[in-house]
Parts: sequence; C-alpha cells; structure tokens
Amino acid sequence: MLRGALRFRADPGLLGRGLNTRRGGSTLDWAGKVPEIKKKIQSLLPGGDWNPLYDTSHLPPERTDVVIVGGGVLGLSVAYWLKRLEKQRGAIQVLVVERDHTYSRASTALSVGGIRQQFSLPENIQLSLFSVDFLRNINDYLAVVDDPPLDVQFNPSGYLLLASEKSAAMMEKNVKVQRQEGAKVCLMSPEQLQNKFPWINTEGVALASYGLEGEGWFDPWCLLQGLQRKIQSMGVVFCRGEVTRFISSSNHMETASGEEVTLKRIHEVHEEEPDPGNLEVDHGFFQDKVWPHLAQRVPAFENLKVRSAWAGYYDYNTFDQNGVVGPHPLVVNMYFATGFSGHGLQQAPAVGRAVAELVLEGHFQTINLSSFFFSRFHLGEKVKEHNIF
Repeated sequence: MLRGALRFRADPGLLGRGLNTRRGGSTLDWAGKVPEIKKKIQSLLPGGDWNPLYDTSHLPPERTDVVIVGGGVLGLSVAYWLKRLEKQRGAIQVLVVERDHTYSRASTALSVGGIRQQFSLPENIQLSLFSVDFLRNINDYLAVVDDPPLDVQFNPSGYLLLASEKSAAMMEKNVKVQRQEGAKVCLMSPEQLQNKFPWINTEGVALASYGLEGEGWFDPWCLLQGLQRKIQSMGVVFCRGEVTRFISSSNHMETASGEEVTLKRIHEVHEEEPDPGNLEVDHGFFQDKVWPHLAQRVPAFENLKVRSAWAGYYDYNTFDQNGVVGPHPLVVNMYFATGFSGHGLQQAPAVGRAVAELVLEGHFQTINLSSFFFSRFHLGEKVKEHNIF
C-alpha cells in the first residue's frame, strides 16, 4: 500500500467560544460561565494544564480508500465518477488533496475554456465528444438537491483551422478521422473560406477546416465549482494540503520476470520557456511576435488594442503532447491523469470516467485509453497528436 505523506497549512479553530442561549424569555451568558466549566473539566482530567479542544474537521481521515492528489477539474472529475460508479452508495471513501484552495494559480481557473473535436487521434476526439455532451447536460450530472442549477455558459462557436499547401493533406486526413468518430467538421477551399468569413485574408491558405457542432468555449470556474459542490454532496472529503512523498511497503521494484528496476527520468527537453513561477503577462512578446501574424491574417486587428490579459499554465507533456492516463507500470495502486498539454480541461469529464473505470473494474469500459498508458515512456512509443496548439 502507498501512504500519502501530507503537509497541511490549515489553521485549527478553537471550539471554546462565548455562547448566548435564550430560554423562557431570559438570556444566559455562557461566556461568563466558561472559566467555571474549564475548572470542572480540568478537575476530572489526570493532571496537567487546561488545553482547549481543537476542531479537527480540517484534517483528513486516518484511513481512506482513494487519495486524489490535486483538486483541479481532472482530480474532481475522477472523484465524481468514482462515487457515481460505485456499486453501493458509500462503499468507497475518497479524499481529494489540494494545496491551493483559492485556485489562483491553477491551470483550471486560468484556462480560456475552449473545447473542440478537431484532433488527429480517435481517442482525443472521443474524449471531447463525451465532454461536450456532459457540458450541455451538466445538470443531469452535477445537480444538487435544493441548490440552484449550474450554467457553464457554453458558447457554441466552431474552431477554424487553416492549412498551407504543405499541411493540407494532413488536414484532410485528420478531418476524415474526425468524421469517422462522429464529429461534425467541414472542409473549405480558400474561396469558400472567403465567402463565409470575408474579413479573413486567405493568402497562403490552401485548405480550412471548421467545426460545425460541439465546439466553442465555457466557464472553467463554474465547472470546477459545480464538481466540487457535487462531490461534497456525495461524501467526498476535500482537504487543503500538499502531498510531499509516497511511502511504499517495498524498498525495491521488480518486473514480472523478477528483474530489479531502478526508476529514472525518461525524457528531458530544454526549450526557451518563461519562468513558470512568474505569471506576469509578457506584453512585449505578444506585441512583437503574435500581433503581426494576427493583423496579417485578419487586417481588422490593426485597429484594435488589447484591453486586458492574463497568463496561465499548460500541463505540458514534452514526450508526445498527449495525456498520461492509467496505472503506474510498477506501483500497482497508483494511477495517472495528467500531462494533457492544453486540452485537459475540455476532456476532464471523460478522463475522470475512464480512470474511475480502471480503479473500480480494472479495465476501460467506455473509451479505450490504453494508448495513453505511462508505459509508453519507458518503451519509447510516442502517441503523437498533430493538432496541438
């Protein structure tokens, strides 16, 4: 078994407080009687000074069936589906550990909230197709009795992707896969593109793809709050803390053939990236590197000014830009749901369901995500997604 070593930052609250109670029209001032009560209780205790009792409700349970590290939308989705799919109500105890209850620097809260089906891999298309259905029918999933309904403010608006002569064949191939999986996407020639969007400059465009349904954007914060509200109503325990290490019952690991294994970093990339600790918007970079391309493609941008901006995080997988889902190859009770490289929020409802299926049933039951297993790292088998931006 693994045990999570947790570091907590919550402040304990005192139970001893002044209480006022009305009985028969008169008021009893309990604050004035507290010293007498303390003395009586102290006289019953085996020595020592009086110490007030502390509220321990902020601490996690001593035992739990599942610990989820990270209370963003992916972690909450896993918690939700574990409780929804459990065979008997209350059969599984789930604990979610999140180090920042404000989510001020969380990928979920800082996301722009887009969703699309225009991927190159069938698994990613299937994940987003289910997730958009989840968003459209969110109150069928996340409604809580006596609480107001959720409105994630889903705004349908198709993604428009442009391809040059060099990448047009790849776009055609991708759209074919998207349609096979049930996504509604159309291809447009430069002339068709110009007719539909007369404000766009089609210079250098050989082909365009446009999402006709199931794409757009939504409110990430509302989805996060909705999941949190729902799982708490289902009995999930939410704890502010940080997992600092894992303690295994074994001090070494072996493969199925008995060969001892040493874990090490598998892949490392050195790229020019901003300091991840600094979320200040680099206005100069946007103005010098991004804006000229926008203005060239859409001339109306020449007359616009940026009014506000924010920066966020990509949970970026440098290996193949796809999520890591499923069991650890050596630690039998450890599962991953991470590294989605910018499309984790939009796929969270489906990924949470997939992980819950693995934990509860031992295999995927809806969408087969075995190609996203962690084992592909040490096998060196990339699962390349071509539509990452």
